[in-house]
Amino acid sequence: MASEEASLRALESLMTEFFHDCTTNERKREIALFCCCLTFPEELLDNFAQQIGAWRLCLYFLSSTGNDYVMMYSLTVFENLINKMWLGVPSQDKMEIRSCLPKLLLAHHKTLPYFIRNKLCKVIVDIGRQDWPMFYHDFFTNILQLIQSPVTTPLGLIMLKTTSEELACPREDLSVARKEELRKLLLDQVQAVLGLLTGILETVWDKHSVTAATPPPSPTPGESGDLLSNLLQSPSSAKLLNQPIPILDAESEYICSLALECLAHLFSWIPLSASITPSLLTTIFHFARFGCDIRARKMASVNGSSQNCVLGQERGRLGVLAMSCINELMSKNCVPMEFEEYLLRMFQQTFYLLQKITKDNNAHTVKSRLEELDESVCNPLWFQSVGLLMRNGHVGGNGMKGCLTCSYIEKFTDFLRLFVSVHLRRIESYSQFPVVEFLTLLFKYTFHQPTHEGYFSCLDIWTLFLDYLTSKIKSRLGDKEAVLNRYEDALVLLLTEVLNRIQFRYNQAQLEELDDETLDDDQQTEWQRYLRQSLEVVAKVMELLPTHAFSTLFPVLQDNLEVYLGLQQFIVTSGSGHRLNITAENDCRRLHCSLRDLSSLLQAVGRLAEYFIGDVFAARFSDALTVVERLVKVTLYGSQIKLYNIETAVPSVLKPDLIDVHAQSLAALQAYSHWLAQYCGEAHRQNTQQFVTLISTTMDAVTPLISTKVQDKLLLSACHLLVSLATTVRPVFLISIPAVQKVFNRITDASAQRLVDKAQVLVCRALSNILLLPWPNLPENEQQWPVRSINHANLISALSRDYRNLKPNAVAPQRKMPLDDTKVIIHQTLSVLEDIVENISGESTKSRQICYQSLQESVQVSLALFPAFIHQSDVTDEMLSFFLTLFRGLRVQMGVPFTEQIIQTFLNMFTREQLAESILHEGSTGCRVVEKFLKILQVVVQEPGQVFKPFLPSIIALCMEQVYPIIAERPSPDVKAELFELLFRTLHHNWRYFFKSTVLASVQRGIAEEQMENEPQFSAIMQAFGQSFLQPDIHLFKQNLFYLETLNTKQKLYHKKIFRTTMLFQFVNVLLQVLVHKSHDLLQEEIGIAIYNMASVDFDGFFAAFLPEFLTSCDGVDANQKNVLGRNFKMDRPLGLCTCLLGSSWNSSRGTSPFHPSPPDTRQNETFLPHPRGVPALPPALEQPARSPTSVCRLTRGSCWSKFCSLLAYLICDMHQGSFLLDSLGSCFPLSWTLSFPVFLCLGICLSPGSVSSSPELLEPHFSHLGSVPSCFLRPSPNI
Repeated sequence: MASEEASLRALESLMTEFFHDCTTNERKREIALFCCCLTFPEELLDNFAQQIGAWRLCLYFLSSTGNDYVMMYSLTVFENLINKMWLGVPSQDKMEIRSCLPKLLLAHHKTLPYFIRNKLCKVIVDIGRQDWPMFYHDFFTNILQLIQSPVTTPLGLIMLKTTSEELACPREDLSVARKEELRKLLLDQVQAVLGLLTGILETVWDKHSVTAATPPPSPTPGESGDLLSNLLQSPSSAKLLNQPIPILDAESEYICSLALECLAHLFSWIPLSASITPSLLTTIFHFARFGCDIRARKMASVNGSSQNCVLGQERGRLGVLAMSCINELMSKNCVPMEFEEYLLRMFQQTFYLLQKITKDNNAHTVKSRLEELDESVCNPLWFQSVGLLMRNGHVGGNGMKGCLTCSYIEKFTDFLRLFVSVHLRRIESYSQFPVVEFLTLLFKYTFHQPTHEGYFSCLDIWTLFLDYLTSKIKSRLGDKEAVLNRYEDALVLLLTEVLNRIQFRYNQAQLEELDDETLDDDQQTEWQRYLRQSLEVVAKVMELLPTHAFSTLFPVLQDNLEVYLGLQQFIVTSGSGHRLNITAENDCRRLHCSLRDLSSLLQAVGRLAEYFIGDVFAARFSDALTVVERLVKVTLYGSQIKLYNIETAVPSVLKPDLIDVHAQSLAALQAYSHWLAQYCGEAHRQNTQQFVTLISTTMDAVTPLISTKVQDKLLLSACHLLVSLATTVRPVFLISIPAVQKVFNRITDASAQRLVDKAQVLVCRALSNILLLPWPNLPENEQQWPVRSINHANLISALSRDYRNLKPNAVAPQRKMPLDDTKVIIHQTLSVLEDIVENISGESTKSRQICYQSLQESVQVSLALFPAFIHQSDVTDEMLSFFLTLFRGLRVQMGVPFTEQIIQTFLNMFTREQLAESILHEGSTGCRVVEKFLKILQVVVQEPGQVFKPFLPSIIALCMEQVYPIIAERPSPDVKAELFELLFRTLHHNWRYFFKSTVLASVQRGIAEEQMENEPQFSAIMQAFGQSFLQPDIHLFKQNLFYLETLNTKQKLYHKKIFRTTMLFQFVNVLLQVLVHKSHDLLQEEIGIAIYNMASVDFDGFFAAFLPEFLTSCDGVDANQKNVLGRNFKMDRPLGLCTCLLGSSWNSSRGTSPFHPSPPDTRQNETFLPHPRGVPALPPALEQPARSPTSVCRLTRGSCWSKFCSLLAYLICDMHQGSFLLDSLGSCFPLSWTLSFPVFLCLGICLSPGSVSSSPELLEPHFSHLGSVPSCFLRPSPNI
């Protein structure tokens, strides 16, 4: 006893010293070594914790010390003992631990710090995770008893929540079978648990409701009108919800908060079922009303004490927790038919709360209410006071976690989002639920939000609703008018209010708070995000109600345009230029607001351009023409009087506003380029002068802006508009317009100052497209190609003049021009030429021919310059980008001889030394050079025909002998992805380079005797793919696994003799090791499918030879376990292997691989027993389909869903598992049509003639919850 006491005191002293601020790192390391490496719990087994009976000393420490560090250390020892060594602990010791720890918790739970108490609860639950129910049969019974006892109810609730967290969603260290067993055991207890929690909440509510002294408030017109009676099913429910909210004491609120937290976590994993009773739902909604109880918060703040403040905040937290429970239920998409009535009731009760929140007609009052409800659940005073309640046992760690910063409004908004996105389609058809009235409440709720984030969230909800409405109308075109008439008033009101919210005229105070400088992760400012989300709503309303939207928006635009167009009368001439003679502060502020509004409205008008084209072009032509004419007038006005260069009284504010309006008018006009293109087609047939005037006037507005004296924002807007006119509209007369000729002259003038790079590229692209792109609606003989070809050659000659003059310097011993100047010329020229080629690559052959003829000399100069700059990685990077674009777009026009010359030059220049220099010493730029070189080779190897086949040996040798050795062992992913893509393209497009046999020869001789050529190169490539699976880069792993699967699908790679005999099981072994070590868990499904596809080539060899050898090589598994694992691998080829490989990902989002067995156990472990039915073991997800809808949802990820349904169909038809597996199919409904289709297809296969389940009657028991079997399967077609 004395030695134990001494050990305890020494440990307390060391722990206190270790965590003291003044302790040095060296001293901490000494203490850590002495105290068993505190900072690395996995090393606790090294010293003290590995000693026999160490837990007994820890048990003594727990019961005898008051030092938090020592208690936490002792509990950590227990935690590691249970989770890592439990199977080796003697049975008598286990019994003693299972007995002592709960007693310790029960005796000291009121005095222990909350984090120690919670840790002790977690340790006890860990024991239950291992031993319940076989060896710890009273584990859950004890929890229920703790909850039922008034003295220990809080402790029981904490234990219950911890149990739900640790057993329903266990970690990786449990086998799949044990996880499913625990889930089933918990599901068996759900009804009892929910009953207990319901009783606790009802008891507290009823107890305090009886003693509540405050009489119910008098009903107001907003509370007792038709809307309330519509939302609620009966007068009694309305009366029930109008009862006054009771004032709870601190202990009751704490118990209720714990109970609600338990419910929220339980609802996150239990299925919707009859266990969730109407009584429980009603009780939850009673507590949700606490979030609306502003009166209780005000009373707490008026009383002023810290205790009352905390209680007031706790009342708000009860509302937040209750809404969390509701949202967990709402987030479930798979809803049984019998639960839909409960859903309707929940929606009715929730929207009563929504009406209560927005009940006042005075807008300021509603907003004030939302601001109060949006206050954080805790404040500084709460933090100061919470310690007192902790010490008194009223607040625990679990009671605070996750809710400190959540507001009631946030939770309520989450509910509204879930309702609209998940359940609106179900509820809308119910006559008891008034959707239009709901939209009225949502409208008030949206536009009285106290924060910008809250408003954004509500706009997202409206976007979801508009998307739903649009898809509904498209699917029911016959009812379009009826649907629109029902919602027309609400949509028009929404449109009007959203437009008002983006205007300073109506919403200046809020808009000025938005940040328009700081960029977020999406490269948007807060103002840009606000405007974009608002305009998306406007656009979606426009799609539904085009006439109403236009008639609402255009008059507002007109009003602001009049202000802008009237500025000319205030412009006066001063000594330094033109000046805007508006100087009064109030006038400047009003002008600023008007210009900001005009900018926003121009963006709105541009966003609506897509709704004037296509089939509605003629019907909406008049409105669109009016808009375009106004935009053309505005752009010309701004360019003529040069508002962007004018002096103002407040230059830091008004000048940016004027520039922005001008730029937005150009951008809005650009948005109508597709409308102009459609108008161009009509004008060609009608020869109208109106279209010519529009284009000419637009060019008159654009040309003055293409200047170095114009701000970049305005210059780029003008350049983009010019590109759209040249590329999208393509009017025949564009090149003859004087303004366009002026642009040509400016760009080709060597003495003119060059525009900024981006603008120069855009203008050159536009001028090139004017000459190269075919004119619409004209035959080939009227395209004037000869003249346009000469003009284009002159244009390119002028643009590349300085670049072509560099050619002599490539071979000169000394450059006449400084290197930096040379690099600038190369960069400026190649960026323009590359852009021209890239934009013409998808056009007609004639356009590409003319383009290459113009570029030919520049291309030859580039090839001549390349060797001279091979050591300048930045120049080489740009040259290779240019050549890559040429190969992709103009390789046919370049011709075979010149293309061969380019390839040979590159192969000669990229020696191993040069590649090593680029990759190892030149950083990211050098790696980009190599990557682009490999991309060029990818284009070469994909070329059909025999022209470039002679280069294959050199390309493969370059990859495997020069590039691959350099990058193989580098941890950096640079170059690797491009190299393996090149290897894949080489195999995929040149399969006959390795496998020569014809189809006829294959049929005659069989695949086994297929002729193999270039075997060493093929083996080296496969070896490189195999090595890539040993590296940690998950993106490269996924890419290469996809490449192998593609080669197998297209070329039967896994069936080739060389792969089967020398490589197959090496790949399977590597992939299985990856599963075992869980290094790439995100790719479990893909790896499992690949292993199955490889093993299916030779199942006999897999089961007889490979599997025993693999199990023999597994570490950490004894001989007996290896034998059991081997026996449990069923020889049923499609079923046994797929079950083992994919079963873990079917029933758990983080399932355990069957190749990662649990540690040895001292008892019979049913995980390793044969399947009790004597049939192949099925994935656990298929054993309880009706009780685990979440497993079905997880199964729908990726391409696995269709494969899963196909496998079920195979099993039902051929393996006599019909009844059992039809239960699994039945559990898949209701799902979306996309996910249901493979199930229906599977049923079709099952019902096809000859199937063991071809009798429709067999389906009735499995699909009774659908109402009836789909009629299309009651009469199966013989052609299915």
